[in-house]
Amino acid sequence: MEERKENVPPEQDVNAKWDACIDHTTRRFVYSSLGGAFAGLLFFRSPVTRWASIAFGAGLGIGSAYTDCSRAFDAPSSSSSSSPAAPKSRETSSVSQAADE
Repeated sequence: MEERKENVPPEQDVNAKWDACIDHTTRRFVYSSLGGAFAGLLFFRSPVTRWASIAFGAGLGIGSAYTDCSRAFDAPSSSSSSSPAAPKSRETSSVSQAADE
């Protein structure tokens, strides 16, 4: 039997998005934890504060990965732009509606 693969546009390929999110989360968690461990060894003497700096670094890594993953899943297309669009304020939309009339 022949396996048929459908061509899925990249912006709708959920499996690829999940793979990228897991990869980002793992790498950022590990790298930021290592950065926190290095900073803890460099700046702190107490084991408690060293562990706190590791936990802080891990939290930063997970938080940044979460932000990127939420943008990847919420974005209509991943290739539209690298920076998120600024939300329109109500003043701008009301001014543009008044100009249209």
